Amino acid sequence: MLDARMMGWMGRTIDRARQAGAGRDSTSPEPQDRLKLLFAGYNGAYNMGADVRVEEMLRQLHQLLGPGRLDASVFRYEDTRANAYFGDAHKLQPEVLFPLYLNRLVPQFDGVIACEGSTFKSKFTDLLSALMVGALGLASAGKKLSVAYGAEAGDMTPALTKMVTEYCRDSHIVTRNAESSARLAEIGLESETGTDTAWTFEPMPREYGEWELRKQGWRGEPLLIVCPINPFWWPVRISLAKGAARLLGMYRESHYGRVFFCQSGREVEEKFSRYLTATANSVRAFCKRRNYFPVVAASERLDRFAMKRLSGLLGGTPTFRSDDYDICQFVSILRCADLMVSSRFHAVLTSMPGGVVSAGLSMDERLNNLMHDRGHEHLLMDVAQPDLQARMSAILETMYRNQEQIRDEISATVVRNLGLMAGMGRSLLNHIGAQYPQFGDSDTSRSWEGYLPPLSNTLHHLVELHGDAVAPVAA
Repeated sequence: MLDARMMGWMGRTIDRARQAGAGRDSTSPEPQDRLKLLFAGYNGAYNMGADVRVEEMLRQLHQLLGPGRLDASVFRYEDTRANAYFGDAHKLQPEVLFPLYLNRLVPQFDGVIACEGSTFKSKFTDLLSALMVGALGLASAGKKLSVAYGAEAGDMTPALTKMVTEYCRDSHIVTRNAESSARLAEIGLESETGTDTAWTFEPMPREYGEWELRKQGWRGEPLLIVCPINPFWWPVRISLAKGAARLLGMYRESHYGRVFFCQSGREVEEKFSRYLTATANSVRAFCKRRNYFPVVAASERLDRFAMKRLSGLLGGTPTFRSDDYDICQFVSILRCADLMVSSRFHAVLTSMPGGVVSAGLSMDERLNNLMHDRGHEHLLMDVAQPDLQARMSAILETMYRNQEQIRDEISATVVRNLGLMAGMGRSLLNHIGAQYPQFGDSDTSRSWEGYLPPLSNTLHHLVELHGDAVAPVAA
């Protein structure tokens, strides 16, 4: 009920902004030398994927607009290390009463870019999506840039569906896969199909990851990294009662932050236990049979509970967690893997340019869509399937026996998505130029790579190997 009240408050705030702007001139004031944009996302919350995709989004915008022409501000929640991310962007601490906060904040900018991957879905929480939609709606109400960039669309509650259809109809939406565009079309919203923005991320050199692994007992054996989550404690909701009970020591593990709590109870625990047990049994047997070294990694701070329990089931195997490393360090560790089984989307994505052979242990459409894009549906599992242990055992063997072929297909997928990311960059620049002509695309000689952040040597090498994969989408 409290979630619904917050969403209703956000909707009324946008409606008032629309009414206030109805009598104004149809064009917003022109920015001067720099385009002032608010990047509304879930950053600085110890979530590696959220930070990586926005890091690359900002690098791409700097490349598109040119040096010194972007004045960016980025949300930052708890992780103070995020002050070192995102270049020279200003870091803003969002407030719990976000309708009031956004109503003050958004008018100060030339536009909003919603950069949370899960903008149009209810799986984790309606409230984060409502914050993104609220920022987009207020920007549209003020006749400013309103862009959702690289967004996923999935199942939404009726309340969130109503918000999205009502307040995002004037936004420029670029999804990260065709499935998301189809979902939005079902509710009457137009979008362009692009991709995620994390493809261009380059971590620290592999030597760093190897050094960290050796500190925990690795001696150069083939390496299997597992990235577990608790798939069953979503969505997060407001609970004042649990907030009060927490003062007495209750609900500590399900506490998300402030008055926000994950789902808990016997049914959640039973499902979680089955998921962990099946994973541990299949991983243990495979590593013993094939002489692999197992590691458990948590690419989101909340995954530390799953990480610790899975490590315990595997006899205390080494663990790595995102809140102990910065994003460049953590992805360096991930890319040392030969094989990966992950329930985290960006653990898979950021490891792919490093040639890691990966399988998806999926709780929703994000990994499903990524594995479909790769043509690797046979490497996909569902977290709740009854035969998970047998399925995972078979997939581990498939990855082991077909590493070279799978790795080559993964590399081609990376290059194809670089082309898609270039295309969405070009589209974004054209959209910006339509509203603010002085920031349009004036470089008529720009190649497709010129719409991307500067590429690493690793990515240049992959482009050389699979350049034909990018031609149809970047021409």
